[in-house]
Amino acid sequence: MKKSMIKLAVGTAAVLLMATSAEAGYTMKKKVGDVDTKLTFFGFAQLEARGGDGIINSATTDAPVEFGAQRVRLGWKYVAGKVRGKVFLDFNQAHDDLNKYTGAAMPSMVKDAFISYVFDPAFVAKAGLIKMPNGMGFTMPGWNLDIAERGMDKQLVLERNTGLMFSGRGIGWKGNKVNGFEMGHERPWKGFGYDVMVANQAARSKAVTGETRAGGLSYAVRGMFDYTEKFHMEASYAVSQNAGGYDANVSVTGNLDYSNYNVGIDSNLGKLSLKAEYFNAHNIKGTKDRDEQVFTATAGYFITPAVEGVVKHIQADANWAAGTPSTTLGNTYIGLNIFMSMPYSDFSRKAKRTRNQHKVVLNYIVASGDTSTATTPWNGLSGYKDDAFIAQYQFKF
Repeated sequence: MKKSMIKLAVGTAAVLLMATSAEAGYTMKKKVGDVDTKLTFFGFAQLEARGGDGIINSATTDAPVEFGAQRVRLGWKYVAGKVRGKVFLDFNQAHDDLNKYTGAAMPSMVKDAFISYVFDPAFVAKAGLIKMPNGMGFTMPGWNLDIAERGMDKQLVLERNTGLMFSGRGIGWKGNKVNGFEMGHERPWKGFGYDVMVANQAARSKAVTGETRAGGLSYAVRGMFDYTEKFHMEASYAVSQNAGGYDANVSVTGNLDYSNYNVGIDSNLGKLSLKAEYFNAHNIKGTKDRDEQVFTATAGYFITPAVEGVVKHIQADANWAAGTPSTTLGNTYIGLNIFMSMPYSDFSRKAKRTRNQHKVVLNYIVASGDTSTATTPWNGLSGYKDDAFIAQYQFKF
């Protein structure tokens, strides 16, 4: 089945590319009656090498360097009047792990699969498998990250889920363009925005147990304000019911609702970019008083138009349960982004995003706090307990 899906994807790509003019890029346009339709094909891959004691101690490898891929994705978007549709697949994820009782109700290979209708920039309805509006960094595209990966804060979000979402952007100002595919703050806006989503139980979240039939729903609400690319601020609150899964032997204290709130700020100031984000999570995996707090701070600066230096620090505190000692962990990413293609020479957010189509990312991760050698090592959801490094090449089209 996996080989068949790969052949289908390759065949689809070939047909699309042969049918596309050079001027149109990877987009096909067709008029159906009085409606203009557009189909866009896109994808990206992140090929990498990982090493260091933090990788070896994770029990995933005993080699000094591990080669692999973080993401290998292909997708397409469809536009017909006010109707939108998107499918996004990751060929580096399992395609046969469907469990009808898990929240997403689709294999892990399916990252996005939704339809939307743009009633108005202030009211867009989406239905299907979508990123839940929880976590500023998480809802930005995976190819547009400051470092080679999402950090340990990503484990606290509600992840992707199947449900219904209503959104609005640029409220209070005119001239904002809304395309119906928005999940985060992809483009510079002016004005207020919001997302409200109700979905199945958030079984893809690392903070929720999804291996057994959990039942219940998940909810997320987010508000934001933007003033061009210089300032973005958002806050969200999310809940997933019965986060410990459902089993006749699970006690009430082991099947509570998981919840978190998140606040984030993002500023693009030409060569300099600054971000900060905070998570406060409660009852992880449905366990009473199993809490975690994570703060991230990121600074990036373009040394030259083709080289960006980045430092991202993630500081986390975890409480396993009442009466147990808390643990702390810090992961500091020190890195360089080297851009192999330079279609723009300025430092606007659009130019920076376009540079990301072909780049090399070099990161060294410094672990601090309750590392692997501590008396009580870090017991949070994820994170490097020892130093590590990542070298990654990304290409996107």
